[in-house]
Parts: sequence; C-alpha cells; structure tokens
Amino acid sequence: MEARDVPGLRFTLSELAGAFGDFGIIIPLMFAAAVVCRLNLGYIFLFFGIWFIVTGLVYRIPIPVEPMKVIAVVAISGTLAGTEIAAAGILLGVMFFFLGFGRWMQYIEKYVPEAVIRGIQLGLALLLLKSAAEFCIKDPLFFIFGVAVIAVIFAVSYYRKVPDLSALCLMVIAGVIGVIMTGFPEIYPIGLPALVIPGIPDFAQSVPGLVIPQAVVTITNAILATSLLSKDLFTRDVPPAKLSKTIGVMNIVSSPLGGFPMCHGAGGLAAQYRFGARTGGSNIIAGVILLVIALFFAGPGFQQLISPGIYGALLLFVGIEMGKHGFKTDNMAATLVTGVMAVISVALGFFVGLFISYAGKWYQKRKMEKSS
Repeated sequence: MEARDVPGLRFTLSELAGAFGDFGIIIPLMFAAAVVCRLNLGYIFLFFGIWFIVTGLVYRIPIPVEPMKVIAVVAISGTLAGTEIAAAGILLGVMFFFLGFGRWMQYIEKYVPEAVIRGIQLGLALLLLKSAAEFCIKDPLFFIFGVAVIAVIFAVSYYRKVPDLSALCLMVIAGVIGVIMTGFPEIYPIGLPALVIPGIPDFAQSVPGLVIPQAVVTITNAILATSLLSKDLFTRDVPPAKLSKTIGVMNIVSSPLGGFPMCHGAGGLAAQYRFGARTGGSNIIAGVILLVIALFFAGPGFQQLISPGIYGALLLFVGIEMGKHGFKTDNMAATLVTGVMAVISVALGFFVGLFISYAGKWYQKRKMEKSS
C-alpha cells in the first residue's frame, strides 16, 4: 500500500514541508486584510491554528483551512469594517452548517457538472499565477531566488528519490535572511479574543457583496472541488456534506471572536500535497506553527520578516499544481471557458460553465433524437 493511501497521522520531514505549502496563500492575504481593515492578526492566526489541528484529526488527510478569498479580496480593497466581515462569516457559517445535513450537497453535486468544477480549479490556478506575477513585480529578486531554490531542491528530490522539502527549505532560508536584514521579530503576546457583535446593517450589507459571491466560490472550490481532488490524490471519498459542516462550525465559532471567515479549498490541498503532505499530521504541524505565531509573533515585525517575492515563488508552483488537475476534464470547452471567466469573476465563470455544459448536453440529445 502506498503511503498516500494510509489514513493515519505522520510527523515526518515531508509532512513538515507540506505544512508550509498553503502559507503562501494564507499569510499574504491575512497580513494585507489585517493592515487595511485594522483586524487583530493574532486572533486571525489563533483560529487558523486551532482549525488546522482539528481538521487534521477529523479528516486524517491534509484538508486545508483557508481564508474565504472573495471576502479577503474585498477586505484588502479597503471597503470593509470588522463587523461586516464577522457578519458575513456568521451568515455563511450558519448556511453551510445546515447545508451539510440532509441531501442538499448530494443534489448540488449531482447537478453541477464535473467540467465546471474543473474549470473553477483552472480559474483559481490562473488567479494564483496572476498573484504570483504581482509578487514578482513587487519583489523580482527574491521571487527569482525563491523559484530557483524550489526548482533545485525539487530536482534533487526527484532524482534522489527523497521527499520534496523545497517549501520548508525556502521558508527557513527566507526567515534567516529576514532576521539578518530586519532583526528577530519582537515578542508580541495577545490577550483573550474580544466578542464582535455585528449590527443589522452589517448583516444586510454583507449579503450582496460578500455572502452570495463567496457562497458560489465555497460550494464549487472549497467543497465540490476539494472533495473531487481528494479522490484524485488520496483515493478517499471526503463527502461534500462533511466539508460543508466543518466550514459551518469553523465560522460560527470563530467569526464572532475576531477570526477571519474560513473554508477549505482545492488550491490549498494541491499546495500541501505538492510540497509533501500526505496525512493529517501536516495539518497538525501547520496548526501548531500558526498558534505559536498567533500567541507571540503576530506583531508588525513578523509581518516584515518574509519578503513578498518568496510568497510569489510558492504561489507560482501551487498554481501549476492546481492547473494540472483542472485539465482532468470530460468537457474541455466548458472547463476552459469556465476557467477564463472565473478569472474575471468566479460566480460568472460558474454560471457560464453551467450554461455551456447543459447547452452541450441538450444539443447532443437533440442530435441523437434526429439521427434516430
């Protein structure tokens, strides 16, 4: 039996390397959102750490915990208050918790074609590559350095048949360079989380701009695409309803206490797998790391420790890994159109992909009827 088929927990160097795989998405997005919206980064990382550990124990494979990307992007644009973010997280949490019961997710899975899900994966891969390019423009020297480190270590691991520790080595090297350039980050302990109570206007304002578009992304990428990718990578069935429930619980508990809205994600799963994660042990390691950062190093000094180009290098390889799975489709036309449209708007890509898929099925059906 291959190691990737064992539903246990391991705490090896490979799992440690995989634990860093999704940090290239989590850390840049959360740093930016915390600065723009005046959020407490310590509380954000605190709940990420807790839920990484919980999901590692529950799923036993590296099902990731990620920020809800639509909310993160809007937050970074500078138009959100903390209460609006909390309101969106609470509403989405309640929605997905109850969608996890009954047969709701089975119906959604039945009527959303696989080609559309693959298209969302492809679109997210393109978005990751776009983000990597933006990091490259901001910090080209460290981007090139990061790509070179990952490529060299990957080549060594491939030809020597040893675990790929490229993400771990890159983060360690970047951290050492950061300490040399800026000094060791200041110890910045946090206190107990404060209760965030959104008002009725916060809930009302969050629905059209946050809850609806994020719900589409969560259903397609965080639930259906993650479930599908888990079968590709681990030959294990992770039911969409179970993913929906854990997303619901995470947000119901965390959002009122300063946590950022969270979900799972096919991109994060691809990232952790790409860099060596094969069991839930990787999640537990990632959770412990984030807890330490949250409790002691969530101050401004830590935010400046890792150069932006390093995250861009990680995102580049994650995007490539994600794109590979996006092309495993039974309807390339629908997948490609969905992916391209998703770069403009994930919700737009989803609905255009649905239209193309069902129009194609209708056309084939009519063609067969005429020929018979």
